[in-house]
This record gives sequence, structure tokens and C-alpha cells, in this order.
Amino acid sequence: MSFNETVFNKNNLEFNRTGDKFGLPNGWLNTDFMRTKTFSPKLIEHSVYYKTFSNVLTIRTITAEYMIAMKLMAGRKYKNDLSDVIGILKWHKDHGTPLSIEQIKAAVEILYGSWSALPPFSIDFIEQAMAKENFSEAFQKIRNSETENKAVLQNFESNYPGVLSENNLDEILRRARQKIQDQKNSQ
Repeated sequence: MSFNETVFNKNNLEFNRTGDKFGLPNGWLNTDFMRTKTFSPKLIEHSVYYKTFSNVLTIRTITAEYMIAMKLMAGRKYKNDLSDVIGILKWHKDHGTPLSIEQIKAAVEILYGSWSALPPFSIDFIEQAMAKENFSEAFQKIRNSETENKAVLQNFESNYPGVLSENNLDEILRRARQKIQDQKNSQ
């Protein structure tokens, strides 16, 4: 049985009825995730059954190191991926179950084949975060940066519709933030 058949039987009438109720298309239940770079067919092997609702929806969970691996693969500087990583690390440290870089690397290698499959920025990010271990301070700083980045990108998209893409996002973000910094410095 495939990941899709096990977790997201998108042809199920109950899913479609729920979608109809809320104006969603058939197959609405998170199937887009399966087309992202964060998806790995190995997730089903490394997830744990949690619960089935109405004999229709099966929920599975993953451990923290796998969630971190997925967030690092996404590595979006304009969503909460990076602050989520710090939040997970902080929670585990605070509860006496700190995660190691070795656990995270193992999860990345299982899901994506190798550590180098991660974006270089994500590798630098996690290595620096694990070395500093100042998760409380880092969390707020990163969350603020993600919020600012999102606003910058939304502003850019409204001024230049259709130009922004995954391929040019980092460069656009870098230039837009540099422009903002230059304006602050000239005041």
C-alpha cells in the first residue's frame, strides 16, 4: 500500500463531502504536500499510527528529528520553518530530551538520502543553532525575521505580480532586504 492510499485516500466520499461543505476541491486533504521537496515516501515507514477517525481518516505522527529534517528541507525563510526547528529543539531541551545533530542527520539521510540533499542554508542554520543552543533568544529573532521576510515578499509580489518563484526567491529577498537596510542607513 502506498503513502497516498494509507494516509490520504483522496477518493473517499467522506473527504469529498467535507470538501463540498467548505467549498474545497476533491482530493483537498494535503495532497499538495506529496509534490513538494519535503515529501519522502519513506515517511510512512518512519511514522507511527495515532488514530483513525470515522474509519476514514488515518492520522500518523513522526518524531521530532523527522519533523526537523522536513522543516530543514523546506528551509523557507518566509514561513515558520526555521523558528519551528528552534521551537522543537527548545521544547526537547526544556523537557530533558535534547536532540542531537546526529539524530537529525540520521533522519535527513533516511528521508532524503544524504545530509547534502538539504539546502546549504539549512545545513549552516542547524549546525549554528546546535552549536549555540540559545534556543529562547534564537526563536524570537528568527520568528521576527520570518515575519519581516514574508511582508517583504508579499510587498514584492503585489508590486511585481508573477515574477516571484522558488528559483529567484532568495535573491529577491536578499535584494529587497538590502534596499530596506540602505534606506534605513541613509536616514
